Amino acid sequence: MIKYNLRCENKHEFESWFSDSNEFEKLKKKKLLDCIYCKSKKINKSIMSPMVSGIKEKENFIRDLSLKNFTQIQKNKLVEIRNYIEKNFEYVGKDFTKKVREIYYDKKNKKMIYGTASFKERHELSEEGIELLSIPWVDKDN
Repeated sequence: MIKYNLRCENKHEFESWFSDSNEFEKLKKKKLLDCIYCKSKKINKSIMSPMVSGIKEKENFIRDLSLKNFTQIQKNKLVEIRNYIEKNFEYVGKDFTKKVREIYYDKKNKKMIYGTASFKERHELSEEGIELLSIPWVDKDN
């Protein structure tokens, strides 16, 4: 898995996880990526900075504090994404694979849904050419 910082043409910045470095390009080419804020399809990778670890005890302490802060920031971003999805998508629960096929094969249907699918179901959908995006579903309260 690889995480990229992404930016749309309207300068909205967000992050997303991909199975490998080629997946971003593949999804972009198929126009399956869109901005989580404005739905723009013009998405590019933005500059990423690597995490650097220190050797000295003080540097390690600072790094640990930074990591906790980084983790909280990432969790907050995931909660934002969750809130957006819950507000703008229809929850179909365990009927997800059935509903996503209905939408995929009815090209006129532009319904946005979310739900759950097993690894096997996701694999079967992938074999049919149906690309999915899995988002870590973080608890809002912690």
